Amino acid sequence: MGPPPYHLVGTTSGTSADCALWKRILSRELRLYQLRYGRRLSTRGAAKLLSHMLHPFKGTELCVAATLCGWDGGDLFYVCSDGTRLEGSLFSVGSGSPYAYSILDQGVRWGLTVEEATSIAREAVYRATHRDAYSGNFVDVYHVTSKGWTRRTREDLKEDHGDTEVSTPKIGCSTKA
Repeated sequence: MGPPPYHLVGTTSGTSADCALWKRILSRELRLYQLRYGRRLSTRGAAKLLSHMLHPFKGTELCVAATLCGWDGGDLFYVCSDGTRLEGSLFSVGSGSPYAYSILDQGVRWGLTVEEATSIAREAVYRATHRDAYSGNFVDVYHVTSKGWTRRTREDLKEDHGDTEVSTPKIGCSTKA
């Protein structure tokens, strides 16, 4: 999910059509809010708005999970298609999350430099895309500060792993006594 206003960055997982639709809806609502009130809606407010808009679809086939990150308080939120809204300091969403968390849990700590954090995030996405058939091959890393966000160059992780088949070791067992 691309960043709607410059103070907010979001990511999505789920059905691509649902994610694209709700990104557009949220972007529109954030812009309308800014035009009506002359100020941006906070990250907390944007997460709450998205949660309230998604809640009526609880129990339907809608499949959207989003993380919203903004600088207006250093907030990070997870919003799910059933209307669930969680605040935290670290989220990974999507089918590759368990693989990403295995890297994040061992590498993330307070006081990381931007380069260290970027390297850990990139490695987490790489592991998720390598191990999970439903994850994509690209990684987009955003750095959010009080001055807005910056985006690193998009990387194709397939190039890192190579286009060749990997031979997996065969595990055998014997029933001989």
